[in-house]
Amino acid sequence: MTQFPRWAVHGDGRSVRPGDVVHPGERLSWPRTVGVGVQHVVAMFGATFTVPLITGFPPATTLFFSGLGTLLFLLVTGNRLPSYLGSSFAFIAPVIAAKTDGGIGAALGGIVVAGVALALVGVVVHVAGARWIDALMPPVVTGAIVALIGLNLAPVAWDGGGAGTGVKAQPLIAVVTLLAILVTTVAFRGFLARLSILLGVVVGWLLAAVTGQLDQQAVTGLRQAAWVGLPEFHTPSFSLRAVVLVIPVILVLIAENAGHVKAVAAMTGENLDRHMGRAFLGDGLATVLAGSGGGSGTTTYAENIGVMAATRVYSTAAYWVAGGAAILLGLCPKFGALILTVPAGVLGGATTALYGLIAVLGARIWIENRVDFHDPVNLFTAAVAVIVGAANYTLTAGDLSFNGIALGTAAALAIHHGMRLTAHLRGTTPAPELSPTPTSDPTHPTPPRGSCTCGPGFARLSPKYPGRNCKIDAGRGGAGRGRGGVGWGGVSRGRCGGLRRWGRA
Repeated sequence: MTQFPRWAVHGDGRSVRPGDVVHPGERLSWPRTVGVGVQHVVAMFGATFTVPLITGFPPATTLFFSGLGTLLFLLVTGNRLPSYLGSSFAFIAPVIAAKTDGGIGAALGGIVVAGVALALVGVVVHVAGARWIDALMPPVVTGAIVALIGLNLAPVAWDGGGAGTGVKAQPLIAVVTLLAILVTTVAFRGFLARLSILLGVVVGWLLAAVTGQLDQQAVTGLRQAAWVGLPEFHTPSFSLRAVVLVIPVILVLIAENAGHVKAVAAMTGENLDRHMGRAFLGDGLATVLAGSGGGSGTTTYAENIGVMAATRVYSTAAYWVAGGAAILLGLCPKFGALILTVPAGVLGGATTALYGLIAVLGARIWIENRVDFHDPVNLFTAAVAVIVGAANYTLTAGDLSFNGIALGTAAALAIHHGMRLTAHLRGTTPAPELSPTPTSDPTHPTPPRGSCTCGPGFARLSPKYPGRNCKIDAGRGGAGRGRGGVGWGGVSRGRCGGLRRWGRA
């Protein structure tokens, strides 16, 4: 790409050869690019509309700012990062709390401030690099924050957080919706499987319509809504209480954006780390824009990464199409009114799956980054933060109220860095493992206690302690197995008698 916003045509413009990808600066023919862009719109539907339905924000407005924010993101990143910005689930709990206290204006004010903070982080990262992000928020912390958000939302799925909606309001509709989601996920492959949430909502809606359980006021609103018109705008108001509730969300947005950049880089083979700051800045500005007019806070969507992986088309041209299509749909009040007819039971069934997925995503972050939970610092960081968030601990200081997500986030950061600093200052080693040593793999018999088998390329750390550790022999590499553990690569060491690992592990 030599001149923005032009794209070079990939190959013949009609197909992608096996093993090849369409890079961000390339595109297929425009008809095919439009087709891929429409797929991106459909992929984000389920999640993007679920957020405003739960928080009570206007769906059409949220969709409008979602498309507008996507185009802004593409401009800020210089058309180099293929991303769709949809409604972030991380905002749900704090927005509900802020809206309860100060109305939709206060919630929007919190979203605007969170967007400004994320944009400032983007400027710092662009100037100073992204390494300090990894130091401040290691995987054990980001995983705990994501997990506690999902668990904190569990009461909302059951009864709307005390509002009498959700599964409790229409249990049969909710169960059918959930079953439809689960069956769709395994009954179909590829693109349809990724639309399981949307298809489950459609099944639940049809059942509610047949059984007469749709909200008649919402149905009347659908009949009266115009086909073309501006979305419903709201202006933000600012209160310190709402800001305190919403601001911790930026830690999740940082993790989501960083993960998105790394995922796209891995799939395209391009080094995109230098654009990390621009990604934060773009999402921050898009969130400010959305909060200024009545939309939900935005984030990069994993659903659209799935579309790119399936099509091998990473062209930003497809995202310009997707953003433009979302804006046009946002200008259709009839479409927004249709979304408002989704009954409480359908939302309850869908959010049961979605909130659970958020919680499990936190665990997935731990697994993919090989977080060592035999390290007591990691163990207590995750344990305390998750309980604080799940139980929705609340701390009130004057007129300010800190909810479970804010306190859980603070706990994760404080415990992790506090314990690490204390251990460093005291010169202490981590405490013994808090879980029993697992049994050995039958293909690798456990050596007698007090001995250690070192694999090719490894030698014992010290002849004085023959059963203690394995280390890499200079210039050889390889793998070492001690009782209960394996060390590999870098400076990794396997400690006999336990699973404690250092270095890359």
